[in-house]
Amino acid sequence: MTSKQRAKQQSAIRKRNKIRKGVQKRKLLLNLFDALIASGPIFSKSQFHGNIKWEPEQLATQALIWSWQDTKNVTDAFEKTLEACEKLGLKNVSKTYTGFMDALSRYRKTIRDGLRNRLQDLAEQIGGGFFRNKKWMLMGFDGSRATAPRSKANEKVFCTAKYGLGKKARYNANKRKRENRNRKAQLVTQHEPQVWITMMWHMGLRLPWTWRLGPSNSSERGHVQEILAEEEFPANTLFCGDAGFTGYPLWNAILETGGHFLVRVGGNVKLLSEHVDFKQIPGGIVLCWPKDCMESGKPPLRLRLVRVQIGKTEMWMLTSVIGERDLSQKDIVQYYKMRWLIEVEFRGLKQTIDKHKLRCRNSERLLAELDWSLMAMAFAELIAMRSQIPAVAKNKSAYTPKDRSLANTLRVLRKFIRTLDEVVALTSLDDALKNALVQNYKNSTNKRARYRPRNAHIKPLGNPIVTKMTSIHRRKLKEIELAAAA
Repeated sequence: MTSKQRAKQQSAIRKRNKIRKGVQKRKLLLNLFDALIASGPIFSKSQFHGNIKWEPEQLATQALIWSWQDTKNVTDAFEKTLEACEKLGLKNVSKTYTGFMDALSRYRKTIRDGLRNRLQDLAEQIGGGFFRNKKWMLMGFDGSRATAPRSKANEKVFCTAKYGLGKKARYNANKRKRENRNRKAQLVTQHEPQVWITMMWHMGLRLPWTWRLGPSNSSERGHVQEILAEEEFPANTLFCGDAGFTGYPLWNAILETGGHFLVRVGGNVKLLSEHVDFKQIPGGIVLCWPKDCMESGKPPLRLRLVRVQIGKTEMWMLTSVIGERDLSQKDIVQYYKMRWLIEVEFRGLKQTIDKHKLRCRNSERLLAELDWSLMAMAFAELIAMRSQIPAVAKNKSAYTPKDRSLANTLRVLRKFIRTLDEVVALTSLDDALKNALVQNYKNSTNKRARYRPRNAHIKPLGNPIVTKMTSIHRRKLKEIELAAAA
């Protein structure tokens, strides 16, 4: 026997021994779902109709598998999900697509809230040192839109009633007319219905934390205030937002929860200063005190205004953290750069999970589809992080959640779902998830778009408007301080 034949024989023996010691993929997935969706505590206090034939834990598992599918149609995804559930031995699931979507629509908030709380608990347990940066739990928020099919039900719920009649829309229409004088002016038609997504995103773990959905003209600031009123956040949470998240009501709501905020501001914000030149104030202390709040007796918000440079852009950042030891200028730059990566999370939802345009033509089912797409993305990233962080601690190698790849994680999960009958090694799923990382290579070409459009009609943000406090402000402030002391 030659050395080549001997090596081939030994390889075959090792493979047979591996299969003998291995398990079927279905067992690995069942163990995974048991760890994520523990039976009992999640939905123990929830109320469901007495005639349902499914269990909420198994329905949630079924919905996650359904949202991980990569088929074009939601009905085809359900057929594949039903086959996977039969192989996994899940008997108390919905057997028809209609019953499945009706259950997700009717109990959307109940199941979503229970599973979201479970997601947040697991994130804190698994996150380790990445859960907080210094003493802060960093929470970014932003909004985006997803397009819906143009059905009557979707248009009624998600379209704006006065589409094309706003100031900006009229300006753009007149601009097109000027550019196309020799062409016939195109009539303003009803645009495609869109769903607004406002997401709170854990910046340290790069993980969706919570979200709200609404029609295309929803207020993202209103969504954030709704989340703050309904949900609880850990101590020392620092909320980070861009220039759209401004205003006394929002900032005051954040402070009332015991958290702090860091927001970019510009010419859209008016502040007060005790000095003429606010740039010379140590620490840049300013007051946010609109006229209506002052007249109604509400106290001002004492804030710190900091000028920083990020890349080539100089910008103003406003924070409720007064002490520079707690939040230095270097920290402000780092945290605002981290917040921008929420745009990558939205890209993962729209491109990787392919939810740029949703499928359902019924408004209630469409909200359930988008809810579970966000939930499936969050749990997929949590599953990958669950395998990667312990491996890093064991090998003492450099790792950050930024190295995690959503696309590669979904490839691993989809492959296991497609091949549930195969026999593999006991650690095969864990090993595959450990390697679900982004490609680590140095790009030698320029990624900048050659035909990058110029947004000439978008004005620069400018500087915040800071005025000196008047005698009226000082008198009102003294009255409030005396009333508080009494």
